Amino acid sequence: MKLAALNNPVHVNWFTEQSTRLDASPYLSGAYEARKLLERLSVDKEPLSSLTSGHDGGIFNGPQFRRVYMSDARYGVPFMGSTDMLEADLGWLPLLRKKEAEAFSYLEIKPGMTLISCSGTIGRMSYVRSDMSGIWSSQHVMKVNPDLNRIQPGYLNAFLQSRYGIPIITSQASGSIIQHIEPSHIADLPVPRFGSEVEGRIHALIQQAADLRERFQGSVREATQDLFKSAGVPELGDLQWHEKPRALGFPVHGIRATSLRASNYDTRAREVMDLIRSVPHKTLGEICAGGSLNSGARFKRIDSDSDHGGSLLVGQKDGFWMRPEGRWINPSRAPREIFAADETVMIASQGLPGETALICRATFVTGRWLEHVYTQHFLRALSGDPEISGAYLFAFLRSESAFRSMRAMLVGTGPQDIHPVLRAALPVPICTPADRERIANTVRLAYRDRDEADRSEDQALRLLDEAVRNAAQQP
Repeated sequence: MKLAALNNPVHVNWFTEQSTRLDASPYLSGAYEARKLLERLSVDKEPLSSLTSGHDGGIFNGPQFRRVYMSDARYGVPFMGSTDMLEADLGWLPLLRKKEAEAFSYLEIKPGMTLISCSGTIGRMSYVRSDMSGIWSSQHVMKVNPDLNRIQPGYLNAFLQSRYGIPIITSQASGSIIQHIEPSHIADLPVPRFGSEVEGRIHALIQQAADLRERFQGSVREATQDLFKSAGVPELGDLQWHEKPRALGFPVHGIRATSLRASNYDTRAREVMDLIRSVPHKTLGEICAGGSLNSGARFKRIDSDSDHGGSLLVGQKDGFWMRPEGRWINPSRAPREIFAADETVMIASQGLPGETALICRATFVTGRWLEHVYTQHFLRALSGDPEISGAYLFAFLRSESAFRSMRAMLVGTGPQDIHPVLRAALPVPICTPADRERIANTVRLAYRDRDEADRSEDQALRLLDEAVRNAAQQP
């Protein structure tokens, strides 16, 4: 049962505004409560449109347009949609042809912008970091470009993604099947002003989170490059997969009953794996012997929440987001295997192999993500070799070389999976002990930065909430 908050009770004049409705839903909806609370604040409030600048006044999305994708970065620019902006690793974005990008130059995102999903699932947000410059966004992403002479971008982002901004934004959605919002729908959103000291502290925390996430992105990429360079196969650190000619017909010798599927013998993947086998290596099955190389357990979901011992259930989609969203379940009513051991590499292992699909992509579980539980659709790669850490293994499995090699191991017709025999035979390059330790520490530091970024963002939202509540209590 949802109850009215004692510090923001329902007032009698609300009934008049709602045509004397006596059911609780309009008065306890997040948007109505947030708007009424903002109206009572003893501080100045300014409409969002007065705090932005740039194209179309600083709040804009874009038109629908024909998308032509490229496989070579020389001829395309990274292109993100409303879900892509939530990704922790932006190295997998598709490339939009430069001709289309140049025709819509204002769709290039700039540091300090707040991105808002405006079609489909409304109200997801992302703060643009400096390493995201040069990325274009689709018409499904609304850009809010702050006027730096009027407001600090980190503070504006914190308010928009807070419990006061999001409900009002999402309440403006229209559409019966696919919901959407337009810039005019949020132009009059009231933004409270708390002075340079409070807003400066909130901005600093949001910017610190952005800087840490930028460092996270750079560190995991550095670890992968370092691994291939140290192993003696630096060319695999920058694998140009689509530049390799496709084998439309090729002979295969020594076929066994393991697989008769032609794609499992893809010559491009075989070349990659043969190159790894030319240097010191172990197979993934050997490394994970004594650990785990299996999918998770199937289980019945019993709903719960964070106040009653629930755990956040992470699936293949939000497992690659900067911060997962989703369903909370009761972990005591499910097998223990739904939790992951520290430094487990989670590989999306079920789905269809589209070019931008998640299947065969790898993510890493450590730190704060150990609190979550995971669906059975992840392949759990846990090292059982004391000389090969999970962090080192992740630096390899997140690479384009490992991704393409595993894509050549898929079996099935509808939702496909990674062949259990072929995945165990995947070769993993083995560097010297000193190199392995350095690479693993780079990955571990990256994920500590990621956790610290989450804490900074949470602290910024707490400061904002405290400022709003204090202002609401003042006469």
